[in-house]
Amino acid sequence: MPRDRSPVPLRHLAERGRRTLLPLADGWGAATASARALPDFLICGAQRAGTTSLFKALSLHPAATGPTLRKGVHYFDTDYRDDLDRYRAFFPTRARLRARGGRPRVRVFESSPYYLFHPLAAERIARDLPWVRVVVILRDPVERAYSAHAHESARGFEDQPFEKALELEAPRLEGEEERLAADPSYRSHAHQHHAYVARGRYVDQLQRMERHLGRDRMHVVDHADLFDGTAHALAEIERFVGLPPGTGASPGRHNARGRERMPASLRDELAERFADSDARLARWWGRTPSWRR
Repeated sequence: MPRDRSPVPLRHLAERGRRTLLPLADGWGAATASARALPDFLICGAQRAGTTSLFKALSLHPAATGPTLRKGVHYFDTDYRDDLDRYRAFFPTRARLRARGGRPRVRVFESSPYYLFHPLAAERIARDLPWVRVVVILRDPVERAYSAHAHESARGFEDQPFEKALELEAPRLEGEEERLAADPSYRSHAHQHHAYVARGRYVDQLQRMERHLGRDRMHVVDHADLFDGTAHALAEIERFVGLPPGTGASPGRHNARGRERMPASLRDELAERFADSDARLARWWGRTPSWRR
């Protein structure tokens, strides 16, 4: 089992849902694993950038289906066992997905937004799913950080106010990525739940994914385009992952959390901290992100 170095109360909270579902997957799902499919595409992040909304929108497509038990399996980040049968246990049987009566084959996907940020996930995905395509949503990193703090606080993973959490981020994360890379069984609570600024430095994560998967298997979408009230960005995603045109409806917004407005001075300070990363992202992406226009 992967070692979890998080505090006991938080570890128990984090594991509660996973413990409920894993026996189901390891039981009936594992017994029928050889008959089950593996994903055609993955939504890999970024966290708090609209992955839940995109998952729900694609789940409504008649030719797409997610895992049988939950939105995200987290196999390639926190629960990697080098056991594809265990991963298959979360997905439908291939018989359910076959083309019938002129209908296209149903494509399988999942959404685990920690895949983008975890240092080993891209390599694992490339090795185990050499055909898979990945979709990444990028949101203004300042807003993403603030939203992530509200999310982690509501879930019981953060007990500090936002500004203090930003101060604590560097010492909390010091050495954690190196430990994750050195020990595949290691799990880092801080890396997964307290990386408010680090997760918003997108270009380094995208370049790592590109090294392992190749640029042609990656589709990067701007949060502002996905939620502009049209279905244009969603239609581009459908084409990229091999789905026929869907309903033409724009994605709804799900999993949003209310929070107070960020002080302007703090927003400006954070925007400056992301300036270099955003400039590098624009060069890599070949376009200016919406939050820098």
